[in-house]
Parts: sequence; C-alpha cells; structure tokens
Amino acid sequence: MKTLTNQEEREANKFIEETIKVALNSTCERAKCGSIIVKDNEIIGQGFNSPANNSESQRRCNNNKDNYNKKITDKTCCIHAEQRAIMDALKNNPSKLKDSRLYFIRLNEKNEKEPAGKPYCTICSKMALDAGIVEFILMHKEGIKVYKTDEYNNLSYNYQE
Repeated sequence: MKTLTNQEEREANKFIEETIKVALNSTCERAKCGSIIVKDNEIIGQGFNSPANNSESQRRCNNNKDNYNKKITDKTCCIHAEQRAIMDALKNNPSKLKDSRLYFIRLNEKNEKEPAGKPYCTICSKMALDAGIVEFILMHKEGIKVYKTDEYNNLSYNYQE
C-alpha cells in the first residue's frame, strides 16, 4: 500500500470527485457508494450500489444482517459499486480494463465523502483481479491509499471484524 502525495494526490482527488458524482446515483438505503475505473486518465467504467435492476422487489437494505443464513457471504441486497463499474467497463471498454485503476468512495447521510475502512470485500477484489484491474484507490483518514489489487484481495481474505 502506498499513500499518494503531491501531483499524484491532486490527480487522485480529481477522480475521487468524479466518483462522488457517481455515488450520488446510489439508491441503497444503507450506504451510498460509487466506483469509477480509470485508464490513461480516462474513465472507462462507473457504477453505484443499488439493488439488482434497481428493483424494489430486490430491496433488503434495512434487513438486519444477522437474520441471514450464515452461508451468505454478502449480506446486502445491492450490487456493489465496484461490480457495476467493472460490468460497465466490460460492456463499453473491455480492451482498456487491463492495468486500470479502480476508485471507490462511500458517502455519509449528508452525501459527504467518508473515509474507507480496511479492505474486506473478496467478491469485488476477485472480480477486479479477474478483469485485470491492477490498483484500488481508497480515501482513508490518513490520506489517499493505493493498493495493488492482489494486496487488496489478500487483505480482504484476512479481514476480521
């Protein structure tokens, strides 16, 4: 993991601002999240979290996660912002995915950016690895961090609540 500084940090902040705009489209009632995928300073994919097909019949945002069967690994009803961004890039820019960067942001209830927690989602990290994305960019309290995707995946596998 690397903390960005100077010009790299300014460039990342530009893309974080774009990620915030995407996150504002989220229809999740629990958390608004957004992701963009960038290659050569071009946004090649974007996504926000919401139920499948944005369907009310699939909404379970407010269900208590403890009520789910323990075999469910993702206890949300929403497709993750990262998943949607990858699917968008696969649909519209498949040849550009290799060696790209994925930016992720979570917004609070006031639609303000919120520092990310530790990497924990192996669903998204495995999908990013398979798609050829090489880096995850997250905003933490200590600054903007860049994770190699294999490092992010390993951290996600080892995450403990």
